[in-house]
Amino acid sequence: MTKTPTRRSALKTLAATTAAATTLPMWARYSQAQTSEPIRIGFQVHRTGIGAAYGRWYDRTSQAAVKLINEEGGINGRPVELVAEDDGTDPKRGAEVLEKFANQSNCDIAFGTLFSHVVIGSAPRAGELKLPYFVVSEGHHVASGMLNRYTLQPGITDVKSQVQAMAPFVNQNLGKKVTMIYPDFAFGHDHRDYFSAATEAAGGEIVAKIAIPPTETSFTKYFPQIPRDTEVIYHVMVGPAVLTFVKEMGEFFGPSRPEIFGFIDSLEAVDLASPGLEFLEGTYFWEGNPRYAQADQSEHDKFYRAAVGVDENGASVSDSKDISTYSHMFGCWETLFTIKAGMEAAGYTGPADRAKLIEAVEAMTDMPLSREHPQGAKVFNGKTHQVFGHQYITKVTDGKLILAHTTSIEDTLYPDETDYTTQSF
Repeated sequence: MTKTPTRRSALKTLAATTAAATTLPMWARYSQAQTSEPIRIGFQVHRTGIGAAYGRWYDRTSQAAVKLINEEGGINGRPVELVAEDDGTDPKRGAEVLEKFANQSNCDIAFGTLFSHVVIGSAPRAGELKLPYFVVSEGHHVASGMLNRYTLQPGITDVKSQVQAMAPFVNQNLGKKVTMIYPDFAFGHDHRDYFSAATEAAGGEIVAKIAIPPTETSFTKYFPQIPRDTEVIYHVMVGPAVLTFVKEMGEFFGPSRPEIFGFIDSLEAVDLASPGLEFLEGTYFWEGNPRYAQADQSEHDKFYRAAVGVDENGASVSDSKDISTYSHMFGCWETLFTIKAGMEAAGYTGPADRAKLIEAVEAMTDMPLSREHPQGAKVFNGKTHQVFGHQYITKVTDGKLILAHTTSIEDTLYPDETDYTTQSF
């Protein structure tokens, strides 16, 4: 019986092939790619709607990854082409975009989505179309078993693993009585449910849960709902009004505030030097990938920043006021390199090999810290289609986010809730 290639052997083969290719003249290196049909990746991107800030940086990151992949010979000697379509951060439109990828654009796979309600609205259609759908979302809906074998999340961790790793730090260092403020849709509900459970398991107590519509533009009316005995405010907001949310929270509390632990979603794409954010000094944030280059910055993070065009403060190298969504967008880079490794392990030639591609990704396990995985080492669970990795807690210190704690991968693991490999194609 032929052994299914592992991701590790695929990457070794890839490294050897790349090394050999670099000795060839430029024309010879790309002659095969120039005469082959490109691998077309349908990029479901939030260009408009509440996810637009993320979509812009997901686009920049994905374009940078594809540029590098193509510079190094593409995938199986074929160039990669991103076929971008705006889903409007809308579930109905998301499903329509997948249908367009499959039936009009001749895409090999679909990729990219962040907002969980769009993933949940799109994934069933991906399954019907038999279109591999690689999401960069963080929602627990993949690993929960809600979706299908065609939907995978191999480049970014999910909320359940994140909050499970965070809760002990919050309860041991900041306080036991926590008020949660979160967006009222699937992503926020994951935070509500899993952080509540993790807090109680760590000996803490959720004293209030405040759900806010994701399209809300003013938040002052919600803050009086915070109980007086609150020791810690846990906040995770999304959308174009996040700066308003944080500013209004500061105005409400003034100098006497409880401890504050936020998910960086509340400040993604927002400059920490913005007026009104001074009160955040000394507060803590979860970050999927630290925005500021840390003292122990890896060579891989340095390479990735340069490739995407992000400076040591997490801003665009061409505009210091253009702040990236650094905590999330690495997932696009890592997912695209995982797709590359999977296609090479599967010997992917076209849509007839989609099942082979999924099986090749399902066979992956260890993903070491590397240029392909600059956020950190990871472990992929092929049964649940979910990756697990390190989480980062940073503290606002002199106006910058400085690393205070890094969780282990083991801190993020939980029992399997599904086994997609038992589902037929």
